[in-house]
Amino acid sequence: MKTKLSFYTFALLCPLLWVGCAASGPVVVDGPKVTTMGPDIQDFANVADFMYQSMFDSDAFANSPHKPAILAVGTIRNDTQCQLDTNLLEKKIRVALLNSGKVRKDITNGAINDADFTLSGKIIVTHARQGEIRQQTYTFQLSLSNPQGIAVWEDEKEVTKQSKRPSNGF
Repeated sequence: MKTKLSFYTFALLCPLLWVGCAASGPVVVDGPKVTTMGPDIQDFANVADFMYQSMFDSDAFANSPHKPAILAVGTIRNDTQCQLDTNLLEKKIRVALLNSGKVRKDITNGAINDADFTLSGKIIVTHARQGEIRQQTYTFQLSLSNPQGIAVWEDEKEVTKQSKRPSNGF
């Protein structure tokens, strides 16, 4: 009888232990998100908002031959050691510009249309260390040029990340 009682107790407790030890599923996060030493989705969103606002506030599109201006996107080069998808930055800027009504996107990149402007740029990183503190600064540089290759707008935005190296070496 004691063996039967132990078996039933074990059988009853097993599912409870399993549920208690199970990992929680994914959740939607509305507040601060996990950040890394490299640029993350929040950084791309912040830089894109900054660049769009800078471009929008400038008179870069005022002298465009077409109204709204026709924009081609050149290369946004990743000059970091990180694997970054520069489309995260480019797409957010393009969407904001298209929604502003100031710009139309040339999806042929100049094959059919004569673009009024080309957006290009690069992302670079610099490293610094002082004691246990590591720092990486990512500089996002963008340029808007006319068909003659003359820059009509340029700006840059820095994102700096710091972390403390663990003292135990792990």
